[in-house]
Amino acid sequence: QVQLVESGGGLVQAGGSLRLSCAASRSLFSLNAMGWYRQAPGKQRELVAVISSGSRIDYADSVKGRFTISSDNAKNTVYLQMNSLRAEDTAVYYCNARAFVTSTLLHDYWGQGTQVTVSS
Repeated sequence: QVQLVESGGGLVQAGGSLRLSCAASRSLFSLNAMGWYRQAPGKQRELVAVISSGSRIDYADSVKGRFTISSDNAKNTVYLQMNSLRAEDTAVYYCNARAFVTSTLLHDYWGQGTQVTVSS
């Protein structure tokens, strides 16, 4: 079974930067997408950024131009560089990997989350 472990969260002032890392315990076969989600208290979990099959990259409108997702395939690791952070970016950030477990069924793997707190 694949385990995803996030790191890099912390406390930062508005306008500052953080870099999140997500390391997978092993490579995933039939990987469809890998990305980052976040969830603030009392709010639903939302997509932040994702790398999909074909190297397609998508960002939430709220982070476009500020966040950058990247990967290091040799290390089974994905990153999220977060710049120009705002108070509304405060949330628990979760790494996600989506892979086919059958020819038609996708499964989501989740990390435990890392807290990002941005002070205004």
